[in-house]
Amino acid sequence: MNGATTSGELRAHNRVRLLRAVHDCGATRTRSQLTRDLRLARGTASVLVAGLVENELLHEEPAPEHGRGRPTLVPGPHPRGPLALAVDVREDAWELAACELGGRATVLAVRPHDGTPEDALGSLGGAIAAEQERLGHRVIGVGVALAGPVRHGGLVDIAHLSWRSVDVPHLLGLAPPAPGAAEGGVPVVVGNDTAFAAVAEARRGRLQGVPVGLHLHVDFDLGGVLVVDGRPLGGASGTGAEFGHMPLTGGDRTCMCGAIGCWGMDVGANALLRHVGLAAGGGRGREQAEHVLATSEEAVTANARALGCGIAALVNAHDPEAVTLSGHGVELYERAGDTLMAACEPGLMAIRREHPPRIEGSALGWRGSLLGAMESVFDAFLTPEGLDRWRANLSDQARDTPDRRNVMNSTFQGESPP
Repeated sequence: MNGATTSGELRAHNRVRLLRAVHDCGATRTRSQLTRDLRLARGTASVLVAGLVENELLHEEPAPEHGRGRPTLVPGPHPRGPLALAVDVREDAWELAACELGGRATVLAVRPHDGTPEDALGSLGGAIAAEQERLGHRVIGVGVALAGPVRHGGLVDIAHLSWRSVDVPHLLGLAPPAPGAAEGGVPVVVGNDTAFAAVAEARRGRLQGVPVGLHLHVDFDLGGVLVVDGRPLGGASGTGAEFGHMPLTGGDRTCMCGAIGCWGMDVGANALLRHVGLAAGGGRGREQAEHVLATSEEAVTANARALGCGIAALVNAHDPEAVTLSGHGVELYERAGDTLMAACEPGLMAIRREHPPRIEGSALGWRGSLLGAMESVFDAFLTPEGLDRWRANLSDQARDTPDRRNVMNSTFQGESPP
């Protein structure tokens, strides 16, 4: 039951359903397919689409290929439609993108920072404010992914950067007057990068349709989260599933989080740097770590072995159907998958060994955290209330529209945008 009791409520409910379907499929399905998927009458679907086009939420284009007769139309994002500002704040740089309905992302800015909250978030806040000024009412929210546990909607701790209870919305200049809403009513969602990456993997990657999955994100350190029915489990305070801070590999180093023997001490860019005797920590050394990853078989083998050992323990505990790896985890699996599996299998219980979960690299690579931040914004927007706010703001036309550029061209990967 959808809870609608009047024709107006039912129409609002179906508007949201249709927009959600367009967004989730990546704006690839035709109107006929969407009508069938949502079990709508053709006349109802036509009226809904017409209204959404009028409200500058959808725009229809002919399908790339069609047979004889009238062209088949594909509903997609309106050229003046809603945009989510999504940010991936890593330990050494941040990336800002504008994301439209359907998931296409345009990289707007990439900037390194010195690892301090003031430099990282101060410069980012300025960039966000400039884009809000430029894009006007089209900005429906801001999603921010950070490499650490997030409490109370915006307080982040990043142990290896010495961030403790950093108030992210405040330093961004987006401190909300009410929970979840910045000045002017634009929602701000702050979350853990691995949890966001897991959401993206469940929506658009290799955890789609998986009832219980495990997602691990490897950057300077290691993060992980259990995904149940497409949702990451965050714990009572939203800081659960800190798998990287569990003693899964028998190490004895003291982690900056305060615990001894954390799994993340043996997996990730910092572990690669330490393995070859280079300084690690503080979000420095990405290029050196990538060089080690590309050239040192010994360091890669040690990382992959530790990753496999930890995965075995988590599989025993949670019984996932699939395990996905993002960030450097993709490269570790591609370069040393046999080593990873050889380390994982002996640690599995016999009942797990008989039917082990599939382990594979993410379909989204490094993009997951950014796309998950986007999803958090559209989740808040794709509601009857969100669409009502959009219609009320239509008179405030956008001042500019960003050129479309796929996030795979991010300069985070050392590439220059076209």
